[in-house]
Amino acid sequence: MASQASLLLQKQLKDLCKNPVEGFSAGLVDENNIFEWNVTIIGPPDTLYEGGCFHAVMSFPPDYPNSPPTVKFTSSIWHPNVHPNGFVCISILHPPGDDPNGYELASERWMPVHTVESIVLSIISMLSSPNDESPANVEAAKEWRENREEFKRKVSGCVRKSQEM
Repeated sequence: MASQASLLLQKQLKDLCKNPVEGFSAGLVDENNIFEWNVTIIGPPDTLYEGGCFHAVMSFPPDYPNSPPTVKFTSSIWHPNVHPNGFVCISILHPPGDDPNGYELASERWMPVHTVESIVLSIISMLSSPNDESPANVEAAKEWRENREEFKRKVSGCVRKSQEM
């Protein structure tokens, strides 16, 4: 199983190198481990994150693409859908099948057709429009709803910090 995952990940990395996607780049954390990727996401234009250069690690399970990877920002980021420890919480990164809590449809969760590109594009979309209905960071979601100026100030600090790295 791991060899199939490894071949698929090699192909996806090669495709991304051949046909880069605007807004992000990806490479291996360690040349000997295809299951750990460094991802750099540029803050999308016309969003609070514009101008930021955010780094994350994408970790793939041995049974990829049957199970989703995890994505953890290593850059500081203030967002309702990013846990305080940096882990991204979006539907397509949740295990496949029905949501035991009934919040998501199976069609919104992980499916083996997803690629690194579709995951990162979903994260870029998440930066553009936070979902404060089921937050990973309750404090950020509360600020997003109730104190937008303070939320903007914190995001602006994260963007500045990301530019210094």
